[in-house]
Amino acid sequence: MIVRIATEGQYDFPDDDVDKLNELDNEVVEAVEAGDEEAFQTAFASLLELVRSDGKPVADDVLEESDVIIPPPDLTFAEAGHQFTGDGLIPD
Repeated sequence: MIVRIATEGQYDFPDDDVDKLNELDNEVVEAVEAGDEEAFQTAFASLLELVRSDGKPVADDVLEESDVIIPPPDLTFAEAGHQFTGDGLIPD
């Protein structure tokens, strides 16, 4: 699976970790829907860290379509309300 972090780049993310990624995506959605900015910051940081630590960066000269696009790391809580809704970035 190819995951893009907007403004940062693409990562070749292992299929074995997709469930973990989905769980964190759901945590972000729940935090946003609950209006809990602190929980959002924690869950969103964990989501980004998982992609960065378990994914392998895709070379800049390789063109791959992204399966999932994660908003930029500097996403505000207000902006997250427009990005993380319903099923989140990764539908169940």
